[in-house]
Amino acid sequence: MPVNADNPDTEDIFCGAPDRATEIGTKGVGEIGLVGMAAAIGDAVHHATGRRLRSLPFTIDQLLL
Repeated sequence: MPVNADNPDTEDIFCGAPDRATEIGTKGVGEIGLVGMAAAIGDAVHHATGRRLRSLPFTIDQLLL
């Protein structure tokens, strides 16, 4: 089973002008770590329940159908 350590190293770069809406001018910080989170939770739900949920947000109602 693939794990996070199997991913190659990534290089984060900033392009364009700094974002004036934040104090330090950053934009897009944090998305890299969030990309696979919904899929990982969906896989965990499938593993635990046997139900494959294919739409967000995941709800209890989807498991009961």
